[in-house]
Amino acid sequence: MNDLVIGGMPQERKTLNLGDYAEEAVLITEEEPAKQKRPLFIEANTVDVTMEHLKNDCIIPVFAKDNEATLSHPAFIETVQDAASTFFQGEKIGLPDIRVSHVIKGRIPEAIHKPANQLLESDKTIYYERCAFVIEIPTVYETVNGNRLTLTVGGVRAYNHTNLYSKKGMERFKVFVGFICKVCTNLCVSTDGYLSNLEVTNTKDLYRDVLEMLHAYNPAKHIHLMQSLGDTFMNEHQFATLLGKMRLYQCLPQGYQKRLPRMLLTDTQVNAVAKAYISDNNFGGLGSELSMWKFYNLLTGSNKSSYIDSFLDRAYNATELATGINAALHGEERYRWFID
Repeated sequence: MNDLVIGGMPQERKTLNLGDYAEEAVLITEEEPAKQKRPLFIEANTVDVTMEHLKNDCIIPVFAKDNEATLSHPAFIETVQDAASTFFQGEKIGLPDIRVSHVIKGRIPEAIHKPANQLLESDKTIYYERCAFVIEIPTVYETVNGNRLTLTVGGVRAYNHTNLYSKKGMERFKVFVGFICKVCTNLCVSTDGYLSNLEVTNTKDLYRDVLEMLHAYNPAKHIHLMQSLGDTFMNEHQFATLLGKMRLYQCLPQGYQKRLPRMLLTDTQVNAVAKAYISDNNFGGLGSELSMWKFYNLLTGSNKSSYIDSFLDRAYNATELATGINAALHGEERYRWFID
């Protein structure tokens, strides 16, 4: 198989060429077994909500100076879902898994003078400052180093990244396409499958930009990259050195830190990596060599404790760290500081 075509677009586009990756990364398309209860894709302080709740029970914030409505969370989710359905035409598109945080509470004008303990549910208004969602495409998957990965699209919206005190302007979103590890729901995000600062004013532009991201993404190349991580191992001494350097990184002088590759994980998350190395049944490595694939999943697993607004940036940074340190173990210099 020399070419991989997934879905279709209402305009001309090139097929995704497997090229050198064809032998090792062949995506399989077929029906998936019935869905079972699984771990959360993000934890932190988030709660699970439905699309119906967002549409029926939540208000839509406006820009203060002209009272123009923002793009709502449901509009964002449905636009990404529509773009995925168009691009991956013929594939099964799952329902969105939605997590929200930072609830903003209010009340209707008629209840403005009521004591809080006398408020009825009909008197209250809410919306969520931050929203994250993933949509699986379960008929497109591959097995990497013994773990089943399913193609996934999703995004993040955080109103704290948009100036709501001005007139209506650009609104900021983050969207991605990548793979999710079924055993743990860790997200795998790569360079060509992530838009970290997508700014639009309407759903038409959002739809177009998501389609362009899907078109630019090469799933076979991403699969090959993750497969290659399983071919490199570090011993316990190297892993301990790496953990120590990751802890040290946060305390470095700013000028020194800027000369190194970025590392976005917090000290708490680095501690979670150390704990999972000992106790994680799927990706732990105590007493044996640790593959870079397992190390990558220790990073993405610790990222589940991130707040929504930093979640995707750290997911992408986990890929940067894993591939960079993998290269350093083969003699490259850029990430060498972390293991020397």
